Amino acid sequence: MLIHLRRAIVLSLLSMIVVGFAYAAAGTGVAQALFPFQANGSLTAHGSTLIGQNWSSPRWFHGRPDDTGPYATNTATGVVGGDNPLVANGVHGQSGATNLGPRSRTLLADTRALVRYWHHLGVSPTPDLVTTSGSGVDPDISPLDALVQIPMVARATGVAPSALRALIARHSHGPQFGFLGASYVDVLRLNEGLARLESRSTPRRGPSRTAS
Repeated sequence: MLIHLRRAIVLSLLSMIVVGFAYAAAGTGVAQALFPFQANGSLTAHGSTLIGQNWSSPRWFHGRPDDTGPYATNTATGVVGGDNPLVANGVHGQSGATNLGPRSRTLLADTRALVRYWHHLGVSPTPDLVTTSGSGVDPDISPLDALVQIPMVARATGVAPSALRALIARHSHGPQFGFLGASYVDVLRLNEGLARLESRSTPRRGPSRTAS
C-alpha cells in the first residue's frame, strides 16, 4: 500500500512540475521571445491597441460608438450607456452589446441620435459609426469610417485634409493573408500618428484614453 501511495505522490508532483510550471514557463518564454508586444497586452504609451477607447473630442478620430452619443456614460445622472467599454447593461467591470433587435425602438432612437451627433460634428456617418460593435470594445474601424471624419478633424486641428488622407492610408491594414476579413484602421494608432503629425508644427501631448 505504501508503494502505491508513494508512486501516486511522485506522479502527482511530476505532473505538477511538468504541466503546472514547465509548460506554462515554456509558453510564456516563447510568447515573450517571438511576440512580446502581443503577449504584454499590445500596450502603447497611451493605451492598448486591442481595446476601443472613448475619443470624445473632434480633434481625434473616433471609433465605434460604444461610449459615444446616447451610449455615453454620465456619472452625474447615473446613466451607464448601452455599450460602455467598461460597463455592460449597468454592471461595472463587464463589456458586451445590449443585444437590441432590429425592431427595438430603443435601438432606432439611439441610432437616430447618433446620426444627429455626427451631423453636429460635420460628418456624414457610415453605418459602422452609428452602430455599436458586438464586443463593445472594438478598437478598429474601416478606412472609409476614418475618411468621412476628415472634415471634422481637419477643422479642429488645422491639419490639411490631404495630410490626413495620407495618414489614414499609412495606418490602413489589408485583410489577413490578403483575403480574410476586411481592411481596417486601429483608432489608437491612427490618433497617435495624428499627434505626431501635429507635433511637427506645435508641441502637443499625445492622445490618452479619456481624450477630450
